Amino acid sequence: MATPKVKLNVGFDGVAVIEIHNPPVNALAPEVLLGLKVSFDEAHRRSDVKAIVVTGTNGKFSGGFDISAIVAVQEQGNMDSMVRPSVPLFVETIEGGSKPVVAAVEGLALGGGLELALSCHARIAAPKAQLGLPELQLGIIPGFGGTQRLPRLVGLQKAIEMILMSKPITSEAGLKAGLVDQIVPSNALLATAKAWALDIASGRKPWLKTLERNDRIESLGEARAIFKFARAQAVQTAPNLTHPLRCLDAMEYGVTHGGYAGNLKEEEVFLELVLADTAKSLTHIFFAQRQTTKVPGVTDRGLKPRPIRKVAVIGGG
Repeated sequence: MATPKVKLNVGFDGVAVIEIHNPPVNALAPEVLLGLKVSFDEAHRRSDVKAIVVTGTNGKFSGGFDISAIVAVQEQGNMDSMVRPSVPLFVETIEGGSKPVVAAVEGLALGGGLELALSCHARIAAPKAQLGLPELQLGIIPGFGGTQRLPRLVGLQKAIEMILMSKPITSEAGLKAGLVDQIVPSNALLATAKAWALDIASGRKPWLKTLERNDRIESLGEARAIFKFARAQAVQTAPNLTHPLRCLDAMEYGVTHGGYAGNLKEEEVFLELVLADTAKSLTHIFFAQRQTTKVPGVTDRGLKPRPIRKVAVIGGG
């Protein structure tokens, strides 16, 4: 297995390109998150860097946080080893850093991968990229700012739909919703993202911090009505599950107290849910389902089933 890496390259144009390399889906393992922090700190520090682009290798941005790290914490029974990059990396270093950051998204940006893109000042995507926050399928909620930034880009109703239903959308749908700023062919993705980042640095494009935006958030009265309806639907759909309701609590807290306070509330709820029985059960199911595709003596030898061309039915029923 390849060692997860984060690479930093600075071009003659003054754009630092930070690449995530952790095949197959560039998962945000703890060492990748540390590598991102080191690379972003260096890029902000260097005088020859005007702007930053973050992307993934091998046609994928990032499939999200490494779930095996969550399982390790659950097995230990305490949160001491749980990484907490939400504020130091996503808020302070990326979104609040001294240089603009643009995400160049291809293939997929799911979970923590999408949250990384959300913390950037713009998002350029290739066609048909998958964008989503599926954390509720694991009994947890987004923990890197997703419950706060997504509503500030697409509005509360769309954000609640995407998060509570763990429903990804394409980059084309993301462009219409306000999640994506531009779609370009894969072979033009990096060049377009670099140009956009330089335009922000020079003032030709706006420098937007998503966590501070409120223009897409509904009025307080509308927001409360939306949350009330969403809670009723969540209880009706899954009456024995509490984590969807806790997710809505974090989202609403951000609406009433501001994005930064909401971010802290989100992290509090996320850490609370990681050790809950629901999360332990659903992460176990997640890995168990993937094990069913690995059959010793078959899948590890590259054997494939023969194509079925004819089927015979014997008997009357």
